[in-house]
Amino acid sequence: MSTQPTTISAGAPAGVLADAYGRVATDLRVSLTDRCNLRCTYCMPAEGVPWLPGDEILTNEELLRLIGLGVSRLGITTVRLTGGEPLLRRDLVQLVAAIGALGPKPQLALTTNGIGLANRAEALVDAGLDRINISLDTLDPETFATLSRRRRLPDVLAGVRAAREAGLDPVKINTVLLRGVNDHEAPDLLRWAMAEGVHLRFIEQMPLDAQHQWQRDEMVTAVEIMERLSEVGPLTPERSADRGSAPAERFVVGGTGYRVGVIAAVTRPFCGACDRVRLTADGQIRNCLFSRTESDLRTAMRAGASDDELAAQWIRAVAAKLPGHGIDDPTFLQPDRPMSAIGG
Repeated sequence: MSTQPTTISAGAPAGVLADAYGRVATDLRVSLTDRCNLRCTYCMPAEGVPWLPGDEILTNEELLRLIGLGVSRLGITTVRLTGGEPLLRRDLVQLVAAIGALGPKPQLALTTNGIGLANRAEALVDAGLDRINISLDTLDPETFATLSRRRRLPDVLAGVRAAREAGLDPVKINTVLLRGVNDHEAPDLLRWAMAEGVHLRFIEQMPLDAQHQWQRDEMVTAVEIMERLSEVGPLTPERSADRGSAPAERFVVGGTGYRVGVIAAVTRPFCGACDRVRLTADGQIRNCLFSRTESDLRTAMRAGASDDELAAQWIRAVAAKLPGHGIDDPTFLQPDRPMSAIGG
């Protein structure tokens, strides 16, 4: 899909998070914390990164005010809770319940590494969680330890099982392949996902590491991913007229009916259909994952801004969204914040 959205001539309705290219943000990604209990090599160095000071993190009341504003006045229909690692929030179940009580109720999703999910999946579903994405890059304990610098693979697999048993459907698995590390595991991961009844999605590695060491020529591309997966069976594009804003292209694995997703955010960007906006744990609005600018709602809110003023600032932030992330542009600069501080 092209990175160049089609400009619309008519103005967007008041109170809608629209940009100059006709895209409307309805999917709010909310980072609850920048902290994480893993140290994945493609995200941060072994020693971690400096965490945000506690007084800069949004309180529950501030989070709920901004999410409620998005839902009730700005057209947000889906709220995805991310991190860092959102399960590190001890009050996560209570937050999910409070967000679920907003009107109109948004679809509630969670992106997690799965550590600790085994003990909380059922409570999260009872509180109103609708969907879940779990990051899992390998089925080999030693490779997991190499990638994440922690020996927690059994905890992640237990979280996957608990999510299924709690009734979450689909359970989506997000996988990043690194050349020479776990890229040979693609067929095994696909066979595992088919046997487990979970939805597997491979994601091209993106330039969001704290070390700023991402190199395009080292990235395992979508074409390479599909070549590896074809070992399991031929891949046929899913019959669908339009995947809409969904980031994954889905392919049917021959003879199985199973659909595997490939998110080619770098080589086949889908910026033209993007419907996402991000709220960081410290209250900054980001209109693109790769944006180098932010809009500070926290400072405005703590200074006494009204809901009207906050909404207007949020609308302006989204209106300034660029047509694409520009990774292929020679002038592209990686965001200063790593993925752990932005939120997935």
